[in-house]
Amino acid sequence: MPAAAKLSFLDRHLTLWIILAMAVGMVLSTLWPSLPSQLQRFSVNGISLPIALGLMLMMYPPLAKVDYAALPLVLQDKRTLYLTLLQNWLIGPVLMFVLAVVFLHDQPEYMAGVILIGLARCIAMVLIWNQLAGGDKQYVAALVAFNSVFQMLFFSAYAWVFLNWLPIQLGLAAHSVHIDFALIAQSVLLYLGVPFALGWLSRALLTRSHGLEWYQQRFLPAISPVALIALLFTIVMMFALKGADVLALPLDVLRIAIPLTLYFVLMFGSSFFLSRAIGNDYTKTTAISFTAAGNNFELALAVAIASFGLASPIAFTTIIGPLVEVPVLLLLVRWALRLQAAYFQKD
Repeated sequence: MPAAAKLSFLDRHLTLWIILAMAVGMVLSTLWPSLPSQLQRFSVNGISLPIALGLMLMMYPPLAKVDYAALPLVLQDKRTLYLTLLQNWLIGPVLMFVLAVVFLHDQPEYMAGVILIGLARCIAMVLIWNQLAGGDKQYVAALVAFNSVFQMLFFSAYAWVFLNWLPIQLGLAAHSVHIDFALIAQSVLLYLGVPFALGWLSRALLTRSHGLEWYQQRFLPAISPVALIALLFTIVMMFALKGADVLALPLDVLRIAIPLTLYFVLMFGSSFFLSRAIGNDYTKTTAISFTAAGNNFELALAVAIASFGLASPIAFTTIIGPLVEVPVLLLLVRWALRLQAAYFQKD
């Protein structure tokens, strides 16, 4: 059976849903020109409450899926732990920074959006890609838990370094976007910290009262569509506010998609062959590779909206991530299965 057929109906057509949400938003911008002012009526300190609620609901289901009890597993193999740290928290951000500068230096806000995507490590879709490719489910769960905790602690600092400090040090100040460290930290606390706490509490309390099987087989499937609905709601609102800018978007989407596609392929390929080089089997190698290649677009979108505004080019850039991810990562699933046949003995 083709890998795509194993995806849920919603996940398999994610790219289509995003395109439809963009179209609905564009129609609304024409039919409902007073929408921006009406949204502002439900704001506190400049934050639109419907959008803020949507962003938190978007983050909650992925974080409710994280099994923090698996975290010690990633700490046992030191060589693999170092490889994971290197790929996810040094090579990945640096590679995305370089690609953003090369392809988008004349569009500082798009450049910043792509860099922001590179800083947010994957905690949701990686579970699906890993399963489709036959990767180690326990180890990928441990990696997801590790990255969830790590980005909770360090994402704000990474965002300040790569969006503010590093461009200045490299003489790219004219092409950089100034960010407020305190505002980024506040955004991470609100849109990652609150769903993080709720996700952890959900797993802890509900598995204790109803059992792990009920939690995984009944509760998680029930809340999973909430993340997609919240994402699509945010996209509709974003494009409803873009108005006259929409005619330039197709070319912009292509320019943003090029560095993202290169990033996915390069991160997956380098992680795969480095993991194999240090002696890992196919299942663990696959888990490491998809974790390194994927990104947490929900977090990047939430931070971009909170820091730069719903209709900002930076927020728009983060939407292109999932638009590109699904077709490219499906191709990487097929590539992984071919690499298994070529470089590993069948388990």
